[in-house]
Amino acid sequence: MNAPTPPPSAASAAPRGAIDRYFRITERGSTLGTEIRGGLATFFAMAYIVVLNPLIIGTAEDVNEETLGIPEVAAMTALIGAISCVLMGVVSRYPFAIAAGMGLNAVVAYGLAPLMPWADVFLLVIVEGIVLLILVVTGFRTAVFAAVPPGLKIGIAVGVGLFLTFVGLVNSGFIQSPPPDEDIPVQLGAEGSLNGWPILIFVLGLLTAVALHARKVKGALLISIAVATAAAVAVEAFLGDGADGLGWSLEAPTLPTNLGEVVGWPDLSLLGLFTEGGFNIVERWSDIGLATVLMLIFTLLLADFFDTMGTMVGVAHQGGLSDEDGNIEGTREVLLVDSAGTVLGGVGSASVATLYAESAAGVGEGARTGVAPIVTGAMFMLATLFTPLVELIPFEAATPVLVIVGFMMMSQVTNVDFTDPAIGIGSFMAIIMMPFTYSIANGIGFGLLAYTFVSLVMGRGRQVHPLMWLISLVFLVHFAEAPIYALIG
Repeated sequence: MNAPTPPPSAASAAPRGAIDRYFRITERGSTLGTEIRGGLATFFAMAYIVVLNPLIIGTAEDVNEETLGIPEVAAMTALIGAISCVLMGVVSRYPFAIAAGMGLNAVVAYGLAPLMPWADVFLLVIVEGIVLLILVVTGFRTAVFAAVPPGLKIGIAVGVGLFLTFVGLVNSGFIQSPPPDEDIPVQLGAEGSLNGWPILIFVLGLLTAVALHARKVKGALLISIAVATAAAVAVEAFLGDGADGLGWSLEAPTLPTNLGEVVGWPDLSLLGLFTEGGFNIVERWSDIGLATVLMLIFTLLLADFFDTMGTMVGVAHQGGLSDEDGNIEGTREVLLVDSAGTVLGGVGSASVATLYAESAAGVGEGARTGVAPIVTGAMFMLATLFTPLVELIPFEAATPVLVIVGFMMMSQVTNVDFTDPAIGIGSFMAIIMMPFTYSIANGIGFGLLAYTFVSLVMGRGRQVHPLMWLISLVFLVHFAEAPIYALIG
């Protein structure tokens, strides 16, 4: 991990204008140029959501076998991401970006939609967001964050880094699922070895990022994305084999051939879809039953709640923005905007919005303030008009950044006190379960459960914060959701 940015000298610490004073740019040892560069790096690291979310939400069928449409979901994904990021920057003044969450969108598409119409799905998302807002306003969500021991917060941050690394390797195709007849869960490349031009582009991007980072070049991550993208476009142009391309993970990086493929008005027809059917919630959800609705809201709530906590802990740690106990000033504001983002995601039919661990890409570039997510939001707004340009960047060009960021965050593991069994085993479980279950929330859950259990068997149960016991119980219920649902269903 990069060492936290040292505070500027007294001579240079004087704010240079209203923007500097409000966002505390100089105070946090940053510059406007660094914040802009960080915001761009974060955008390009998470821009895939504008393409990938529509492929999940836009193609899934609801209970009536109706779909939302890829162009429509793409437009709303970018728009809600833009609004949420700007809100996060202005209100929290931290470099956290927010958009439709991966994993959470799968729950929405494949867990909720088969049970109800799309309008009811997004009404449920809005209700979940409102519950989160209530938890923030009452102080409960902030209290839970503060109750987690400092050492365990570091372990969570390390787990997020390992999770990001795994996401980068999988999205790039560097690591893939083997054929069904194989006895291993993952393998190197498509056939147990590295093969194909897309993998070469990933390796080129990774080597570029490593070299520039090691040389402490400003803009290292952003430059690596640009270099890899340019190489990908060139390779596809000269060696591509038609519509199927060269086997890119998502879209073939081809340059647009006419202006209509570059710019156009976004289709915002999904805005307010949740209002179809009126506002009688009891009547609209009567077909699937109250118990099912409550379980679905609980599942979304738990994942959203702790995904955000893990991301906030990890990114803040990386940027030196947290205190010695792992807390950050203004936690309430961050959580407030995150909850509001979920409501906006439901209003815009773009799925559940949540903090992005890819924010660490911007922090890796030196971003320390809310200016960075405002820049990211501006790019998302442009993306509503220039979707083809966003699609130009393949996973193979952007994902090397996630691997480097994972390295930066992983280096914090030296600060975990493994001599303390409760902290050590709790941190270990959080670190391994995030990538192994492909869920930040699951990793946090197993980490907290391990910490409280070890504390109990060591006779230190009274030292555990009461909220830790409560959350551990909640996670126990969550992990046993299937048998519990079977009993009450």
